[in-house]
Amino acid sequence: MAVRLVFPIILLLCSLAGAADVINSKCQARCGNVNITYPFGIGAGCYLDDWFEIVCDGEGNSSDPATARPYLRRLIPKLEVLEIQIEDSIITQDEAQFAGYEGNPFLPGGCQDIDECEAPKGRNPCGSKRCKNTRGDYRCLRHQVVDIIIGIGTSLGALLMIIGGWFSFKLLKKRQMIKAKEKFFKRNGGLLLQQQLSSSEGVVEHTKLFSSKDLEKATDHFNANRVLGQGGQGTVYKGMLTDGRIVAVKKSKLIDEGKLQEFINEVVILSQINHRNIVKLLGCCLETEVPLLVYEFIPNGTLSQYLNGENEEFPATWDMRLRIATEVARALFYLHSAASSPIFHRDIKSTNILLDDKYRAKIADFGTSRSIAIDQTHLTTLVYGTFGYLDPEYFQSSQFTEKSDVYSFGVVLAELLTGEKAISSSRTLQDKSLATYFIQSMEENNLFDILDKRVLKEAEKQEIIAVANLANRCLNLNGKKRPKMKEVTVELEGIQMLRKAPNDQQNNEVVEDDRIENDQHDVFSTSSMSGMDSGTATEALLTSKSG
Repeated sequence: MAVRLVFPIILLLCSLAGAADVINSKCQARCGNVNITYPFGIGAGCYLDDWFEIVCDGEGNSSDPATARPYLRRLIPKLEVLEIQIEDSIITQDEAQFAGYEGNPFLPGGCQDIDECEAPKGRNPCGSKRCKNTRGDYRCLRHQVVDIIIGIGTSLGALLMIIGGWFSFKLLKKRQMIKAKEKFFKRNGGLLLQQQLSSSEGVVEHTKLFSSKDLEKATDHFNANRVLGQGGQGTVYKGMLTDGRIVAVKKSKLIDEGKLQEFINEVVILSQINHRNIVKLLGCCLETEVPLLVYEFIPNGTLSQYLNGENEEFPATWDMRLRIATEVARALFYLHSAASSPIFHRDIKSTNILLDDKYRAKIADFGTSRSIAIDQTHLTTLVYGTFGYLDPEYFQSSQFTEKSDVYSFGVVLAELLTGEKAISSSRTLQDKSLATYFIQSMEENNLFDILDKRVLKEAEKQEIIAVANLANRCLNLNGKKRPKMKEVTVELEGIQMLRKAPNDQQNNEVVEDDRIENDQHDVFSTSSMSGMDSGTATEALLTSKSG
C-alpha cells in the first residue's frame, strides 16, 4: 500500500525546546525518489516523534539508491511514502514561551537555552542578588552571607531542640527516679521506721538517712571486690564516705512484708545502742530496691577467724581471749539490763563478734534481735538462731529469754577455751555439738584434753578452771540455773583483775585502758558491779586455786 502524504500543518512547537541542542546535519534527506523533510526523518534525532519516523527500505538492487522506498515505521502493514509535502503551512511562535531560548524552535535541535545570568554587562536580571541559570529561565538567590546566617540559625534551632529534648528526657528520668525512690522508701519500711524513730527520744538525731548516690559512690557501685562477707540476711561491702570515713554497708536481700519488721527492728535497736563493744549504726538508706545499713567499719574480721586458725599471722593469745570474753559479756549485760529497754540478741556466735583495730570485741548483726518491755521475762516467737549456739530450751518452747543469750555465750566461751567450732563433722556424731562435747568432757574430767594448745601454754590452771566452770554453768540445759550476764561479767572481770602475767604487762595495760574507757562511755558502771559482786568471782577463783 502506498500513500501520498500532504500535511497542512499549524505548528505550535513549544515542545521543540527540549530537542537536541545542535541541528543534526547528518540526517538522510532522501530515500529513493522521495525528499524527506522535517518533521519526518530517517534515523534517531531526525524526526519529531515515533509517528514521523521513516524507514528507508532498499528493495531490489541495493547498489542503486533510487530503488529504495520509504515507509512509516508505526503503521502496519507497511505504508509506503510516495511524497511528502507541507503546503500552506502556518507556523506561529509564542515569544513568551521561548523567551529563555534562542534559535529556530521549528527545526530539530534549533532551540537552545540562553544563560540569562551571563547577560551583557550591566544587565544582571537579579540586581544585587545572586543569579542562577535554569533551563529556559533563571532564579534570583540571596547572597551566601544570608544563607550562612539562615544555616547557622537553623543549626542553632535544631541544637536547641536537641538540648531541650535531652533536658526533658533527664527531667522525666529524674521524676521517675524520685517516684521509684519514694516507692522503695515506703516498701522498705521508711514510714514505719520514721514512726519508730520518732517515738524514741534522742534517736532521730543519731540516725542518718543516706542517699543511694552516696552509698553507690562509697562502694564503687557495690563492686564485688568490696565484699567483706555474706550472710543469711545480706551482703556487706567496704566503702568510704565523702568525709573519708571507712564504713561497712550491709545490702540486705529482697525482703517481703513478713520480714520487713525484722529489718526495721535492727535499725531501731541499733539506733538506741551506744556501747563501745557493740557495732555502731551510722545510718541507713531506704530509697533503693533493697534496704542498706551503714555501720562503722571493723577492720580485723571475726573472732571465728582467729579461733579456727584462719589468721595464722596473729594467733589469739590467752589474754586476748579472756579480754574478748569480758567485752562480749559487758555488751550482753548492757543489752539485757542497761539499755533503754531490754534487748535480746538471739544470735550470739563467734562470727557475729568482730575485732576492731585494737582487737576489741564488738557484737554485730542485730537482724533477729528483739526489744521487750521491762516487765517482760521472755519473748515468744518463731525460732531464730544458729545451730550449735541455739538454746535447747528455746528450741523446744519457742520462748526466748535473756538466759538463751547466756547459753549462746557459753558456747563462745567453749570456743575460746578449745579453739573448736560450734558444729564440727570431725568429731563423733554424739559430740558434733561443741556444747555437748564440752559438758561431757567436764563431767568426765577430761577438760585439759580438749583445750587449745595456746591456752594450755599461756593460761594458769586456776584461770582455765574458773572460765570452764563459768562456761559449764552457762550451758546448763535448765535455763533457770544459768547465771545472768551481770554475774558472768563480774566473774570474768574478777579473773582479769587477779591474773598475774609479768611477761604480758602490755596486755594488762590494754585491759586497764579498756576498763577506763568502758566506764567513760558505757551507760552502766563496771566498777560498781565489781564492788557488789566481786566476792562471787574471787570466791570461785580461790576455790579453784585450792582445788
